[in-house]
Amino acid sequence: MKKILILYSSQTGNTEQMARAVYRGASSIEDIEAVLKIASEAMIDDLLGCQGLAIGTPENFGYMSGLIKDFFDRTYIHARGKVLRMPYAVFVSAGNDGSGAVHSIERIALGYQFKKVYNPLICKGMVTEEIILQCEELGKTLAAGVAFGIY
Repeated sequence: MKKILILYSSQTGNTEQMARAVYRGASSIEDIEAVLKIASEAMIDDLLGCQGLAIGTPENFGYMSGLIKDFFDRTYIHARGKVLRMPYAVFVSAGNDGSGAVHSIERIALGYQFKKVYNPLICKGMVTEEIILQCEELGKTLAAGVAFGIY
């Protein structure tokens, strides 16, 4: 069974709501095990054991959360060369426009040599039902692409 890791950080609960929706979407795909992890609890084995990655972060000072950055810092050396072309997607809960958080994650993803397979999903302000549906779609799309070998 293939795994999708949904990695997130949340302070207000907005990003957590989004992450849970991504998880529901990914879990709905047959032959996929979705794993939902808070960034501070995720380890290198979580990354190396998955075939797809969804990264959720609040926008903090125009950047990704410190916990997401910490995960990248803790795993990069051990993942280097082992996660080439891993499909990934980003979702952001933003108080501003979210572009800084997306840009910072995309720059790091280049170092890991991940493959972006879904346009970043940015929620500006409160999480709405529309955003929840978009997050579920993100999870479904990522998981289906992994399950069917598209990515």
